[in-house]
Amino acid sequence: MYCVKLRVLRNLTKYLRFSHCARMRLRDGKNPEASFRSAKLVHSASVHPCCSGADRSWTKPTGHDTGLKTFNSLTKRKEPLVLAKDGVASWYSCGPTVYDDAHLGHACSYVRFDILQRILSRIFDINVIHVMVITDIDDKIIKRALEGKVSPTVLARTYEEEFKTDMLALKVQPPTVYMRVTENIPQIVAFIQQIVNNGHAYLTSEGNVYFDIRSIGSRYGKLVGLAEDACEPGDGDKRDTRDFALWKSSKPQEPAWNSPWGQGRPGWHIECSTIASSVFGSHLDIHSGGIDLAFPHHENEIAQCEAYHQCGQWGNYFLHSGHLHLKGSPEKMSKSLKNYITIKDFLQSYSASEFRMFCLLSRYRSAIDYSDASMVEARSLLSSISAFYHDAEAYIKGQLLSQAVDEGMLWQRLADTKTSIQTALADDFDTPQAIGAVMNLVYQGNGQLQVVTKTDGSPRSPAVFGAIISYIKDFLDVVGIDPVERKVGLTAESSGTLENVVEQLVRFRSEVRHFALSTEDDKSSASPAGFHPGRKRPRPDREPLLKACDTLRKDLAPLGVSIKVSLSQQRWDQCLCLCYPNMVRIVTSLVKVITVSLEGGRCGSVG
Repeated sequence: MYCVKLRVLRNLTKYLRFSHCARMRLRDGKNPEASFRSAKLVHSASVHPCCSGADRSWTKPTGHDTGLKTFNSLTKRKEPLVLAKDGVASWYSCGPTVYDDAHLGHACSYVRFDILQRILSRIFDINVIHVMVITDIDDKIIKRALEGKVSPTVLARTYEEEFKTDMLALKVQPPTVYMRVTENIPQIVAFIQQIVNNGHAYLTSEGNVYFDIRSIGSRYGKLVGLAEDACEPGDGDKRDTRDFALWKSSKPQEPAWNSPWGQGRPGWHIECSTIASSVFGSHLDIHSGGIDLAFPHHENEIAQCEAYHQCGQWGNYFLHSGHLHLKGSPEKMSKSLKNYITIKDFLQSYSASEFRMFCLLSRYRSAIDYSDASMVEARSLLSSISAFYHDAEAYIKGQLLSQAVDEGMLWQRLADTKTSIQTALADDFDTPQAIGAVMNLVYQGNGQLQVVTKTDGSPRSPAVFGAIISYIKDFLDVVGIDPVERKVGLTAESSGTLENVVEQLVRFRSEVRHFALSTEDDKSSASPAGFHPGRKRPRPDREPLLKACDTLRKDLAPLGVSIKVSLSQQRWDQCLCLCYPNMVRIVTSLVKVITVSLEGGRCGSVG
């Protein structure tokens, strides 16, 4: 029985590998998504002997153990995060290919890794030295430039600036340094030459230089376990279908640079190996990127670097972020599938903080579904935190009276929350667990703020609420979130105008309501339910005003304005993002109240 199962498994493995290679040969240009899907199928049958050799084993680095654990794509499990230098992490990431606007799928990956780097630096006191490459020469760039009849350089610079603007809008901290491919051509040529000298690459009669997969034997396939039948498109002059281009000979109307092998330009993968090595040398702590880059891009980076440096382990940790899917779609968000939302379009409806909360609600390496419902959930959590801020601050100022607070319990909850968050983040950056701890603390704090109309003389506990909101603000600042942030599209001037409109509206409502509540003695026996003989009640002719005020309060709630009445004053909280269309709705609601106020001239002057 065992032998039968083994034969079946081997046949399945051969079929999957054959299927993968056939699909790769039929591809029109690079398609990393198709490559990685095929790679995962092969890896699922990775008990094949060629995928488990000692040459592919991972060695735990020597150096400083941070006490954190992170999922390492090289081992497919969580590993202790050990850095070469105490308190310093060398981090390389693949940046954008700048030929078009960045979309939300890109944003998801960059925001997730930005959150991880913020956690490392702000929570665990690790200085992250982050290098990101800008791919400013590529097949897609050349094609788009020819279509638009512009220089590839002009096209690339334009979209590079657009990318940086988008990242700034999403509050993604810039890397320590951006490095462009076109500004590192001499270094790339020298890197390729050394790989050739080390016996791991060859020149063809057509002027192309290819990496020789056979020269490294079974060491190829550390990330996804591919072996003999992995293949990548080329010009047909390769020795092996798995070999990939390091240098491409020049073609008409394409940018080209001088090299020992003639005019040409770099291949796709060599740029990252060269630039990462030029900064960090023969060993790298962390390499990050989207999961679609694991094969062939990162796989080939590893092969190139280990061939160049002649080492057994170049990158110690590979971190991959999961794909962003549109809700209900099995495919990732991508330009090729035309199912993407640009970052600029997204920020017309939602804020950067709302998107960050959306990302925090799932593990960075998990696939994530994007939908309006998921964004509403993120917005709702931020609204809850914002509302708690306002109530806690009002309590601290003495503007909100509450029943006696269990201060000891809240101090303990705060201490437990700090411990829970620290533990969660040390376990592969478990942000969903950390956000859960924050929301539980908010729930416990809200539970103690029970509003009363008259104090019973119990001692107040403002300090503990100050400590709670201070801690929550600090944590959210670490991950780049401001709960009351407005959308990017709202300028400072229009924001101030809108706040003034709302302030005047709330003041007007307060005066109308105060006037409407002017009372008369109720001496009739036929009093409405809830009133008793001799008790004060509003004048009947002013009840429409009270109803109009209540309606206004309800109408403003969906627009993000929550009007609350305390003993000392009437105030409003901005819970959601305010924008120009909402200003129109707010003013419309105000006109309705004024109309009711002045109807028939019976209400007199209310200010």
